[in-house]
Amino acid sequence: MNSKMLQGIGIASLSIVAVVFLIMGYMDIAVLFMTVLFVMTNMFRYRQMKAQGMDREAKWMRGMAVIFGILFFVVLGTILI
Repeated sequence: MNSKMLQGIGIASLSIVAVVFLIMGYMDIAVLFMTVLFVMTNMFRYRQMKAQGMDREAKWMRGMAVIFGILFFVVLGTILI
């Protein structure tokens, strides 16, 4: 399998898991999986934009991925405490 296929499967599975936890009523766990989903999608878009030569937009996507990565740990901390 190539990397795009693996990333697509990862993004789809995270989406399904987040929706399942949302339906079950575990909002905090659903938000945790959504932040990981946003990190993955933004990193995927970063790589695509970088490959296409859109450096400014790629830098923005990388920054958004970092912000959501930090927010993942914030959400994880609020769940564990």
